[in-house]
Amino acid sequence: MAGLYYEEFSVGQTFDHPWTRTVTEMDNVLFSSLTLNVQPLHLDAHFAAETEFGQRLVNSIFTLGLMVGISVNDTTLGTTVGNLGFSEIRFPKPVFHGDTLRAKTKVLAMRESKSRPTVGIVEFEHTCWNQRDEMVAICKRQAMMRKRPAA
Repeated sequence: MAGLYYEEFSVGQTFDHPWTRTVTEMDNVLFSSLTLNVQPLHLDAHFAAETEFGQRLVNSIFTLGLMVGISVNDTTLGTTVGNLGFSEIRFPKPVFHGDTLRAKTKVLAMRESKSRPTVGIVEFEHTCWNQRDEMVAICKRQAMMRKRPAA
């Protein structure tokens, strides 16, 4: 598996994920439509042109999902049981069509599961940056991670 087992993480460990992704108009319109988010800031170019941003904003939940998705290959691919939650989600700068995003991850905390001896809990901090080196998203995520199988 590409992902790491619980024992392979350490507090303070960081990942500069190699994947980048340019966000397109299609990404924003399709995601907003699929999730029934009819906010004109995402969908209506004329409306958005009249705002302080002067253009449509990318749906922040898309940005959150992309940020976490970029991290999966290096951290949790095939080794996670599941996400337990997200906290302290912030979007300090907007994302626009054409922005290219990259992500970083830091391990903040780890603990053994009290009820499941084959897993541990890892708390990640994910950050997302645009091509101008501006942070556009940050969150903490708690994931239940498999322990290495007994040999």
